[in-house]
Amino acid sequence: MSSRKGRKDAARVVRKQIAREKRRTRTIITSIAAAALLVIAGLIGWTVYSSQKSKAYTSPAGANHEGTGIVIGQGPVTIDLYEDYLCPVCKQFQDTSGPTITQLVNENKVRVLYHPVAFLNRFSTTQYSTRASAASGCAADGARFKEFTDALFAKQPPENSPGLSDAELIDIGVSVGVVNRDNFSSCVKDGTFKSWSAHVTDDASRSGITGTPTVKVNGKELTDRSPEGIKAAVAAA
Repeated sequence: MSSRKGRKDAARVVRKQIAREKRRTRTIITSIAAAALLVIAGLIGWTVYSSQKSKAYTSPAGANHEGTGIVIGQGPVTIDLYEDYLCPVCKQFQDTSGPTITQLVNENKVRVLYHPVAFLNRFSTTQYSTRASAASGCAADGARFKEFTDALFAKQPPENSPGLSDAELIDIGVSVGVVNRDNFSSCVKDGTFKSWSAHVTDDASRSGITGTPTVKVNGKELTDRSPEGIKAAVAAA
């Protein structure tokens, strides 16, 4: 009798252990499934957010269809020019090769797509790169984008400084003759085109642009950004 009772007790213990293991297994599976659902939900949410964020901008006058830059000129060859208004090398490029690009535009040889990116906010205490880029959108609305761009590089502040104030940006816009000064002033103060600046910058990053200035002629990046190099690339294109 005692032997039979012992076997029953042992069987009962085994059954309890099996039941516990089953409950433990179900708990683990349920936890994994719940975690997977949270990850999936998070990815979906981030995708939706990113999609909404990328579309939540208004392009200024003169922007291309994709809203990734301002178009100057109507020539058959396209030059994509990625610049940051706080970038010292961009200023050097403008001083050296800017007149050549302007000449090519005036000769109806090129269509220039200016991408005012904001890569260098970390080198300003006031996110100057974004503020200047957004202000260039205001200048585009005021029909003076190119003039404003040239003036910004001529008065470029040093890195690791506050940069030009909004008041100084407004004064520069007025000095180059923006249409409707009041609208331009409000546009700069309100940061109307900051979301557009973010869109331009994000698109440049997604396109593989890692530094400024970057110059492309018909989609091909130039290694020689000198006046002669640009002219030769345009002639070849």
